[in-house]
This record gives sequence, structure tokens and C-alpha cells, in this order.
Amino acid sequence: MQTFELDTQLRTERGKAENRRLRRAGYVPAVMYGAGKEPIALSLSHNELLKRLENKSFFSRILTVNINNQTEKAVLKDLQRHPYRPLILHMDLQRISETEKLQMLMPLHFINEDKCVGVKQNAGVISHHENEVEIRCLPKDLPESIEVDLEAIDINQILHLSNLVLPENVELVALGQGKTGPDLPVVSVHLARGTKTADELAKEENTE
Repeated sequence: MQTFELDTQLRTERGKAENRRLRRAGYVPAVMYGAGKEPIALSLSHNELLKRLENKSFFSRILTVNINNQTEKAVLKDLQRHPYRPLILHMDLQRISETEKLQMLMPLHFINEDKCVGVKQNAGVISHHENEVEIRCLPKDLPESIEVDLEAIDINQILHLSNLVLPENVELVALGQGKTGPDLPVVSVHLARGTKTADELAKEENTE
């Protein structure tokens, strides 16, 4: 599993003026909280953070946060971006506890789209309704992604949240422990407008 490190500095000054000073100097103000500890204010290199953000896995991994001479484990909880410039204005990190479950957005990894029955045999089109889902699990059980196999999906079939095959000890937040939440569609296969299925074409040939 890919790992990420963040080199940060503990800061004692807070407030809007201090945040503006940090940004002008090429740093991002950040805060770390959670795991029953007091929140702490941090700063880190803006350029180094941008490099990390180029990798999508950064958003769903446990991060090693180096703070002066200490190390903490955390996950990214929030990023405040500039509305139109490629700038990160602020970052929130949440400490993790090995005994407490995490709640995180996890990317969906769709496989076998080129082998999908509905596409290969019936000229269907794949529609992705969700590209990520929110999961809950202990840090040790955190997956890299949730795999969604499309090989057996035919025309007019829909995969819902409840159809996802989850890794062991991982649950979907949307469904809850009692599976009472909305069972949202994740991906579907349908005909492109004006396209006929192989069965429909065969029937037409038989009636000629």
C-alpha cells in the first residue's frame, strides 16, 4: 500500500493575519485534531503539498505527519482551495486511533469495463453514478479502493450500493449497520439512444 509523509512545523501564532503571512511565505496553515488530544496548529510547504495532491491516493490514505521531532498518524479531512487560483488556503487533518473506526471517502475502482456483457454483446453504454463512497472501518482495515467488477452487467442492469463487494470489516456509511439508508445506484448499463439490442435485431430479421 502506498504511503505518504508530510513534513510540518508546529506554530504558536494563529489568526487571519498569521495565516496570510504564512501564505505569502509559501506555506499552508493547517490544524490537526482528534483522538482525544488537543487541536494543534501546523504549517507546511505549499509546493510539497501540491505534489502530494497530484496523487489521488493521498486523499484516502493514512498519512505520516512529521511535526518537528515527533510523528503522528492522520487522515486528510478537509482542504480549503482558492476559488480560481491553484492555491491551497488551509488544511484539516484528523488524528487516528488504532481502536477507533475511521469514516472516509473511498474511490471506486471499476474493472472489466471492456469485457462488460451489456457493452460487448448489446452495444450498451456504461453510466457511472458514483465514483466514491463513504466507508467506516478501523485504520488497519482501510482499503486502497473499492473494486467494482462490471464484466457480468447486462443491458438495463444497475449496480446499487448494496451490490458492492466490500473488504472484510468495512461498511458503507450510507447503508448503516441496519442497512436502512438509501440504496443509491453506483453504475448502470443502458442502450444509447436509437440503438437496438441483439435480440431485437434478430427478431426483426426473422420477421422479414
